[in-house]
Amino acid sequence: MPVPMALGPFMFESLSFGFNGLKRDLDVQWASNQVLGSLDLLQWMGGSGDAVTIEGVIFPEEFGGLGTMEGLRAMSIGGAVLPLVSLAGNVYGLHVVTSVGEDQSYHDRYGMPRMNVFRIGLRRFAGGSFSPVSIAGALFGG
Repeated sequence: MPVPMALGPFMFESLSFGFNGLKRDLDVQWASNQVLGSLDLLQWMGGSGDAVTIEGVIFPEEFGGLGTMEGLRAMSIGGAVLPLVSLAGNVYGLHVVTSVGEDQSYHDRYGMPRMNVFRIGLRRFAGGSFSPVSIAGALFGG
């Protein structure tokens, strides 16, 4: 089964733990310095944040995936830093999970949701080293 994207050991697959969208917001800061008789000069102050939101749907009754959500929650509570990569070759860098949201609906008689819409909020991690070796280690538990 193709894995279009991976967040550390969590593989987004087409059925069990799939995603329908990725949103990315990059914030950079520019300081404005007033100059007499001219336009304000702008000075680049650097980036202040790179946030990613991954949205998807899980159908637990047919394909599973709720255990993956619990694993993702556990790693986020533990402060794990995870690489985000796509099958297309995009390496988004190291990220931390800042939020995990779910909208569970269509519950069966045991209380198990038949549909679970999820949102995972990520923020780019600026510290530490980042290399293909570190990505492989995080993906494959090395």
